[in-house]
Parts: sequence; structure tokens; C-alpha cells
Amino acid sequence: MSAFAQPTVVLGNLFATEFPELSVPWQAEQAPAPQLVVLNAELAGELGLDTAFLRSEEGVRLLLGGAVPAGAAPVAQAYAGHQFGWYSPRLGDGRALLLGELTDVEGRIRDLHLKGSGRTPFARNGDGRAVLGPMLREYIVSEAMHALDIPTTRSLAVVATGAHVQRESVQPGAVLARVAGSHLRVGTFQYARNTNDMDLLRRLADHAVQRHHPAAGEEDNPYLALLRSVITAQASLVARWMLVGFIHGVMNTDNMTISGETIDYGPCAFMEGFDPGTVFSSIDETGRYAYRNQPPVAEWNLARFAESLLPLIHPDQERGVAMAVEALEGFRSQYSAAWSEGMVKKIGLSLATSGEDGSALVDELLAIVQEAGADYTSFFRKLGQAARGNAAPARGMVLDLPRFDRWLASWQAAKPDADAMDKVNPAYIPRNHLVEEALSAASGGDTGPVTALLETVTSPWLERPGFERFAEPAPDGFGPYRTFCGT
Repeated sequence: MSAFAQPTVVLGNLFATEFPELSVPWQAEQAPAPQLVVLNAELAGELGLDTAFLRSEEGVRLLLGGAVPAGAAPVAQAYAGHQFGWYSPRLGDGRALLLGELTDVEGRIRDLHLKGSGRTPFARNGDGRAVLGPMLREYIVSEAMHALDIPTTRSLAVVATGAHVQRESVQPGAVLARVAGSHLRVGTFQYARNTNDMDLLRRLADHAVQRHHPAAGEEDNPYLALLRSVITAQASLVARWMLVGFIHGVMNTDNMTISGETIDYGPCAFMEGFDPGTVFSSIDETGRYAYRNQPPVAEWNLARFAESLLPLIHPDQERGVAMAVEALEGFRSQYSAAWSEGMVKKIGLSLATSGEDGSALVDELLAIVQEAGADYTSFFRKLGQAARGNAAPARGMVLDLPRFDRWLASWQAAKPDADAMDKVNPAYIPRNHLVEEALSAASGGDTGPVTALLETVTSPWLERPGFERFAEPAPDGFGPYRTFCGT
């Protein structure tokens, strides 16, 4: 045992023990030459983990799944899912492992999960490995999302394995250690429902209620209340994505959590020029998961969740369907309320006081910004300067100046709060060209750009001297931008 050994690390086996039908005991592949690339010291502190230990040889082995505490029971989780609308009854963790559950310093149970840890029985034709670039992408973007106050899985560490992985070219292998409230997905419930084991489905729903939505357990119909709770969580989550221009890229039902956390940052990216039809994912050929389609896709996914819960909601299927449909009808109103409130805040007003006038100002402004293809993040940040009396920066980003000037006069008459705008309009997001620059450098052994980008995007609200390049849109010649899953 090394000098940095931490025998007090405790990993529970709650999911492995309670749901053997939904998991397969498994071990991570051994890494030939592991090297810690990046460690999230802040998150480690929240989890009660010693960073000195995690940086040690034994700690790195834990982060790879090669050395887990006594009593831990790593498993590959089973789930189904609709992928681009097509149902796959058996997906599961093809290159991932749930190492177990941690209890953080606030007493919350959180999963410790690996990506890229090797083939499992769910791997199908995949090699079970991950490469360094996509794992660092998830680290950077998930931590940026956390800093933007958007519910998300968190990234604890990325460890290079020393293995070479074949993709379009040979690339360095890596494992991501990820933390989540849980990895329960809509696809988990689809899998359980497909077994026709009602006891399993009920136990899974009870587990989800207890872990994520305890208030639902106090209702007369806890399973209908669970559906409503997940609808509420996802309506809020997707609205927050839309407000910052985030595009998930692969909103399959196995990528929608019951907790309401963003999960699986594969072909994700942030929109720059405002275009509701924006798609980045190389595999989304029809635009199913385009920016503007994220709310209706979320609603569609939630309908699949409702279908899985139907036997629990009511023994009479017709009655259960009616109850589920009524619950699902709440998604649009909840999403619209969250979106409208958030957008009015982005222009420094309050929906409570501005009402329909505030919403009309938002609609007109978005039409102006879309016509110009203006950078979404930069424009709203510069609009804060207009609220302080300097309209030139924002004005210089639009095409129809008379139309914008009319809008500007109406908006300024409403007395927008510039300081409030700076608290909801980030100065920094993970700009796509900067992400690619950082990933390319890291793949060549230079992690400096990753460190600099992380420093910037994890403090997104406060503009700082010397960080100007991190706020600038991609240079001419960058694009069309495409992202890849990395499998």
C-alpha cells in the first residue's frame, strides 16, 4: 500500500445489490501505462476524497477501476433506448462501469462511473475504449455546464491509459471518471418494462422516487407523481440548455436521466451564430436533434418514459393512458414558462412586471439576431453594455439597423437591469474552436490549453483582462463544424 493510500474510501454497491436484473458484474481493463491528465480538485473535495491520494499510483488505479475498495461491486448497467427514434431493446454500458456509490460531504448519494474502461457484455461490436479527446471534451463541457448552473453529471478525472485506440486514426486511449446523482435513464425503465417483470419495474420506480423525487412518495399515486416530477425536471433542464445555446447532439432516450441531469457529452457543442436549425453531430443527418428540436424531442422521450410506467400508474390501461397524457400535457407549459422567464431575464427585465411586453421584446429581438446570424453568446453579453448606454457593440452585430433601433428604444424605455443581465448572460462558453485547439494539443501531450480553457469556462460570468480570445467567436475559415461520438 502506498504512502497516499486512503482506506476510508467507501464505495457502496446499492445498485448492484438491488438490481442484479439490470446489471452485470464486471471489471475494468488494465491500463498499460496510466497517467493522470486532469483532476477536479473541487469535486474531489465535495466527495470527501483526498486529492493527494487520487494523484498517487493507487488513486489513479481507482480512477481507472483497476483497484476498488473492499465491498465495492462494479457493474455494467443494462438499459434500452430509442436511438434516433428507433427502439433498441438491449443497449447498456458497452464501454462503461458503475464502480459504486459515494456519500458526499453533504450526505448525498452519488454514482462514481467510468467511461472507456473496456468491453463489457453490452459492447456489441465496439472495442469498449475511449480516446483522450472526447473524454476531455466531456470534462470541459460538463464542468462549464456546472458553472452555468445547469444540472449535469460532473467530471472527476481523465486518465490516459497508455493504450493506442484505432478510430479514424490511431489515438491515445483514456478513461473518464464521472459523478452523477445516478445513472438511471428513461432507457433503464424501458429495459425493465420490456422484461414484463412488474416487481422489477416497481422496485426500480420506488428506487427512483426515494433517490431523486422523494416528494412523489408522499402522493396517493407515487408513480404518476414520479412521471410528473421527471417531466418538471426535464422541462427546466432543456429550457436552460436553450437559454445558453447548448446543443446536446444525441438526445436518445438512453441519454435522458430520471434525475434531470445532463448526461453523455458526445457530439455536443454550443451554438455560435444564432440559427435554430443548427446541428453539429456528424450522425444526425436529418436534424432530429437540432437546437430548435430539443424541446419536442424531450417531450417525445418523456412519452416513452410514461409508456414504461403505465402498469404502475393504473391497472386499467385506458385509464392509465389518460392519466399519463394529462401529465405529459404539462411539459409544454412548464417548458414555455421556464424559457420565457429565462429569455426575459437575458434582456434584463422581469416577466412578472413586463408580461406580454417582455415576451414580445424577446420575440422581436430573436428575429433580428437570427436574420443577422449574430453570435448568440456575444450578442447578449454586449446587450448588457447597451443597457449601460453603449449600444454600439450590440448594434454592430445586426443587419437591419432601423429595426434594431426601434427595438432598442422600446427596450430601454422598460429600464433593463444591466447588472442582472451579466449574471445570466455568460461572457465565456466552451467555444468550439478553442475546444478543438485544446483537445488537439492534449492529444500531442500539451495540456496547457485544456487548463486555460477550464479556468475560463468555470468562471463564466465575470469578464477578465487577458481573456478576450476566449470570448471571441470562431475565426473565419473554421467550419462547418462537426462533432463525433468517439466510439
